[in-house]
Amino acid sequence: MKLINLALGVCLATNYVHGYPTTHDKRNVILNGFKNLFNSSGDLTATSISEGIFQDFEDIGGIVQSLELMIESVVDTSEIHGISGAFNYLKGIFESQTWRTIYSGIIKSVVEEKGLETVLMAYSQRVNNLNNTNTRSPKRKVYPSANSEDAPYTLSEQELRSAIEIPPGYEYGKGDKKPVLFVPGTGSYGGNTFYTNYIKLLNQTDFADVAWLNVPHYLLEDSQSNAEYVAYGVNYLSGISEGKKVSVISWSQGGLITQWALKYWPSVRDNVGEFIPVAPDFHGTKMAPAVCPSFPKLSCPPSVLQQEYNSNFVHTLMENDGDSAYVPTTSLYSGFDLIVEPQSVNASAALKDARNVGVGNYEFQKLCPNMTAGKYYTHEGSLYNPVGYALAADALKHGGVGDPSRIDLEHLCTLPFPEELNHADILTTEVELLYCGLNLLFYKGKVKEEPKIRDYAR
Repeated sequence: MKLINLALGVCLATNYVHGYPTTHDKRNVILNGFKNLFNSSGDLTATSISEGIFQDFEDIGGIVQSLELMIESVVDTSEIHGISGAFNYLKGIFESQTWRTIYSGIIKSVVEEKGLETVLMAYSQRVNNLNNTNTRSPKRKVYPSANSEDAPYTLSEQELRSAIEIPPGYEYGKGDKKPVLFVPGTGSYGGNTFYTNYIKLLNQTDFADVAWLNVPHYLLEDSQSNAEYVAYGVNYLSGISEGKKVSVISWSQGGLITQWALKYWPSVRDNVGEFIPVAPDFHGTKMAPAVCPSFPKLSCPPSVLQQEYNSNFVHTLMENDGDSAYVPTTSLYSGFDLIVEPQSVNASAALKDARNVGVGNYEFQKLCPNMTAGKYYTHEGSLYNPVGYALAADALKHGGVGDPSRIDLEHLCTLPFPEELNHADILTTEVELLYCGLNLLFYKGKVKEEPKIRDYAR
């Protein structure tokens, strides 16, 4: 049970998040509530509602609809009007016993009646595809290498290509849109992570053409292997998109492995226009030992060990100016991220600019001091911070680094999330983090030692 609490605490981080003060003590109250997740009070309403969620996963619309129905069955939403109304509504849910009751019902239903791994698999398959058939051949060679100086791949081209999900309607470089590749974080797939935030937002624009990575095993394997998917994904997507440069948007570990790919695959630098990491842990995180304590030594997913603040992986990446950007980079993060720490002073998300390519390290609290968009966003909350998205969109539209002077900070700082999103989108993003924690817990390839650094990086 302690491992369950730790993993949920690390991957969920869901005591409220979106703009209201949250102390460690208050968060612990919520996390202590998770101790009873597998011992639900038996609330029939919550259980029956949660059962309905897993019967309505036909598509992402089904997920949103199910979550809305679930919440509206427990909390009166008839008085919600506009963004501010949704914001206050969310605050009430996350500060109430109701939210814990809902989670208890979900877990009780999943564990006792559906079979946890079965439900996880079904959920992921609805919003992700792990066996994509991408038959288009790139216009230039990308495998076994695109550049003689590239690191060698250990994975087959079929494995690497099948992880790239290209949705219907992708223009393959024919129009004016930029190719955008989404890279998820630890315990997640690209669809789960981004569909109800950045993907939804960018699908409404005329400047972004999106695709995403669904890396097998939820990015819990060796991060060096995870980085191969990024390197290949960038080069392949550019190669089938008229040679256009690809913009990479990542979350959490996705930023770390993208930086690794940029360092050890020089060809990737040539094919990336902008790098936009959200809540990255370039320097690792001091929270990793909470999941993988050194005493007693517990088995953990390889990539979690590699994200420890003083890991060999992080140390190797930072050497020889690996702590500086290789391409124009807009790093977006919250000073109240309780998963990636530190994220304020000496932020793990911050990169230097030794190569003079252009870097913007943007902490939401510094951009919007004492305002709604600059309050207590945590790890997953960074995915829908309105200023963060505006800076990402600015970088995509103008090329290079996002510039706060080009966005309407005065207005954006008053918002809890982008106006194009609704409360169901926000809650879907939050609920997906539950699956992140469960994926970590039930991962079967746990190890006690960090994977060795490969020869090409020594």
